[in-house]
This record gives sequence, C-alpha cells and structure tokens, in this order.
Amino acid sequence: MAHLCWFEIAMNAPDSRPAVIFLMGPTCSGKTGLAVELVQQLPLEIVNVDSAQVYRGMEIGAASPPPEVLARAPHRLLHFRDPAQPYSAADFRADALAAIADIHAAGRVPLLVGGTMLYFRALLEGLAKLPAADPVLRARLEQDAAEQGWPALHAQLAAVDPITAARLNPQDRQRLQRALEVYLLTGVPLSAHHAAQQQAPATVFPYRVVQFAIAPAERAMLHQRIGERFQQMLADGFLDEVRRLRTQPGLHAGLPSMRAVGYRQAWAHLDGEYDYQTLVERGIVATRQLAKRQLTWLRSWPSLTWLDSDQTNLPAAVKESLESLPVSVFSGA
Repeated sequence: MAHLCWFEIAMNAPDSRPAVIFLMGPTCSGKTGLAVELVQQLPLEIVNVDSAQVYRGMEIGAASPPPEVLARAPHRLLHFRDPAQPYSAADFRADALAAIADIHAAGRVPLLVGGTMLYFRALLEGLAKLPAADPVLRARLEQDAAEQGWPALHAQLAAVDPITAARLNPQDRQRLQRALEVYLLTGVPLSAHHAAQQQAPATVFPYRVVQFAIAPAERAMLHQRIGERFQQMLADGFLDEVRRLRTQPGLHAGLPSMRAVGYRQAWAHLDGEYDYQTLVERGIVATRQLAKRQLTWLRSWPSLTWLDSDQTNLPAAVKESLESLPVSVFSGA
C-alpha cells in the first residue's frame, strides 16, 4: 500500500482547533430565536453580526432582542457604538476576534449570529488594506453631491473605476463616497485594491468554523414575516425612535447607521419626502430586497448546513448536527 504524504494526512485529519459556530440567514428568518434557545442548552455565547444592531439607540428599527431576551442570552457587540460614528467591516473583524478569544478563554463556544454577510466574510478572509476615512475629503464629496447629485458622482466613479461603478446604484451614497474616496486618496481604483487582495495569500482564520444558515422553505412565508415585522416595529414606536436619533448632534441621513434598511425610509418620511403609507410600502420592499441579497450571498457560501425555520424542534436538530461532527465543538468548553 502506498504511503500518504504528510499533506494528505493533514488534509484528511479531523480539525481539532477551537470551534466557532456561524448562524446566518436573511432578515426575519428566526436566527435570534434559535440562538437564544441554543444558549439555554449548550455552553455557547452569542456575538452579534448585524451592522445596524452595533449602534446605540437603534433597538426597534434594527429588530434587536428585547431586554428580557438579553437577560437570558447576553449578546456581545450589541449597541455599543454611537450611530454618528461609522463602523466598518474592519472594525467588526477586530472586535469579533477579540470577543471570540475572550469567550474561548471563559470555556464557552462563540455563536456568531446575524445577516451581515460582509462581516462574516471579513472575519474569515480579512480585508484589503484601504486608507482610513478622510473627513475633509468626505465633506467635499458631500458638497459635490449636494450641488450635482449622486448620479453625477456615480458618473465620475465610472470614469476611473468602471468595475466598481457597475455594481453600485447611482443613489448608493455611502458606497459611492467610499469608492471615490479610496481612488482620490490612493490613485488606485477600489476594484484594483480588491483584486490585489484576492491574489494575495489567504488570511488564515485560526478557528474551526461550523456554519448554519436558516430560512423558511417558502419565500412567501419570509415575505409575510417581513411585512408583519415592519408593521409591528411601527406600532412599537419606530418613528419616535428615529425622531430621537435625528436630534443627536452630528447625525445625518448620509451616515452608515441611517442608511440601514428601514431607517433610510423613515428618515425620508420625516423629511416630508413621502406619506406614511408610502413609508410602509417602501420599508417592506427594501427589507424584502435585503433578504433577497442575503439569500443570494448564502447560496454561494460553501459548507453550509441549511435549516428550515419552520422545522419543529430546531435546537435539537442543531445539537444533533453538532454531535455528529468527527471532533466535538465543545471539547475545550
């Protein structure tokens, strides 16, 4: 019998590194409910992976867990950032790695829960080395946009970085501004920075990852839940929450926090751009579009175990899946 080389043995050996569990899914898929049940039964601790829920004062519109749920299942990286301060994928990666190490040191397993797929990817793969935000340049771009309109800035971007411009909506202010900022600061298109990152050696994530994705089997059910949740958020005082946010110094509609789905539409409604019924319609449509993007991203994600939101006793199914692994994720917990 031929002898296996060391590389083949390593590739076939069970992965015994400390484990991290990802629980991903589109908005309204039941991620939080499942995570809270799992924490009651297993030595897990939740880390938030939702780009809106990192901000303080955005509990209702970000569909954050209520206090009684957080009392049962505390979340890390939840409501700790001022919404006037942008929070990047690079910021998340640094904070999440620190939280993961801390949870492992406490003898538990990190359960990363959310729908911000860019954060998950940044954690696993790292990010291109890009310049920090330049407040003076950003203010200039904001002024240009106020005078010329964001479609004009989109045309400027298309002239220097057609690849990035092709994937951005002419009204996507946050990403247009960042793409132009990167080009003006470095002289290199954002797409070229990303291409260089892909050609560089892969960033090694030092943990074993077990990945789950949860969603209803029927798209119509997801759409129904999205509509019901948006109506419930409004009934719970979402517009009052946005009114309070609008009084905070330095907070404006162009910030990443206020570009979040729901907040963007609520801000425009309070500016008088459209009536209440239009707010409801646009908010629900925008949330459905977000869910579609999340599902598209997840379908291209490798090594996922899919869970049906409507399956009975989902926590037991997840536990069974974890117990079937060659090396227990709780061996060090």
